[in-house]
Amino acid sequence: MRKGENEMLHNAKKSTDLQGLNHLIKDATLGIVDLVEVMHQRAIHPPFLPSTPIQRLISAIADITYKSIKWGTHFIGGGLDKALRHLTPLLGGIKSTGQLEALKSVLNGVIGDYLHEKDNPLAITMQFRYNSKAIPLHHKALDEIYPNINGKILIMVHGSCMNDTQWTRKEHNHGLALATASDKTPVFLHYNSGLHISSNGKNFNELLEELVLHWPVPIEEIDILTHSMGGLVARSAFHYACRQQKTWTKHLKRIVFLGTPHHGAALERIGNFVGSTLDSVYHTKPFARLGKLRSAGITDLRYGNLLDEDWSGFDRFDRKGDHRMHIPLPEGVECYAVAAVIGKSTDNLSARIAGDGLVDVKSALGQHDNPAKQLCFKKENTYVTFESAHLDLLHQPQVYATLKKWLG
Repeated sequence: MRKGENEMLHNAKKSTDLQGLNHLIKDATLGIVDLVEVMHQRAIHPPFLPSTPIQRLISAIADITYKSIKWGTHFIGGGLDKALRHLTPLLGGIKSTGQLEALKSVLNGVIGDYLHEKDNPLAITMQFRYNSKAIPLHHKALDEIYPNINGKILIMVHGSCMNDTQWTRKEHNHGLALATASDKTPVFLHYNSGLHISSNGKNFNELLEELVLHWPVPIEEIDILTHSMGGLVARSAFHYACRQQKTWTKHLKRIVFLGTPHHGAALERIGNFVGSTLDSVYHTKPFARLGKLRSAGITDLRYGNLLDEDWSGFDRFDRKGDHRMHIPLPEGVECYAVAAVIGKSTDNLSARIAGDGLVDVKSALGQHDNPAKQLCFKKENTYVTFESAHLDLLHQPQVYATLKKWLG
């Protein structure tokens, strides 16, 4: 492909990203205006009291104002879309950066289901990547990307609000280091973490099957290294693969879970409680709408939903107990779990509950008060690292040494 064509493709993608951001800003503005309008109406017209002529006049004037703001937002937003299309040739100076990728990943993590539903250009499409570039799933492309390709595949699955490039932390990348040390071919999954975990699980299942069918050399084994939500996506994918009798499961040897909330994350349960409380009080009810902006992927983290049945037919913002179907660890696969603790030990209750700041120790190790929901990792297949936060799992030397022992 010629240099000029590369620049045109790059500029077109940048224009699309800016258009997506414009759509997002426009929709957010409209949402905030709606919220202010509802609060205004509730302040002017208290419940159970008749409205006076003055109150009705104020409401009529406010109604015109809010409609004007909404009309202007639609008009300006539409105009920006057209302008961006014409500006495409001038956008060559704006280069894609790690910061831009990280911003898009956070947006997808927080409101990725919304971006997907609105067909917003910022929505991430699941794909395998290497060196930040998509991997076309056909023999010739795989041979070109991996000159020394072999039959041992190591797949990395990132967590919520993150992307494939963020496996590199403090100049260390577990996946690349393990691939070099163990002679494996590294493949990174990139996905929209705002979608339901079961949706990403089903998509990952299909993508893995396609990867196996197009791998240019005989496959010896597949190992999967996951971080946080990525572990739930991998477990969901395996479950759906078994339902559909996919071939890739026959090659799967090991799955490693780094800080995976197998039984959910306390932070989302607290968010659900606060949202429900706001929703139950008349004057704070509109603010509950802000809490309901968080994605399906985030609300799935409340208890660690893996399947469509875990959320289908329920209002995901309602307060309800843990009604998940129990899905055991993949049968015939060696499974390993790493938990992190911010403190120096797990001796006290606060340390166990706080865990790594996002995921508590019991959830990361698959432990549950209900014996029927225990995941039953082998003791020798678990490891707890201390004085570590959730993201520290991605670079700590002692964690890497443990992974090297397990996967080597």
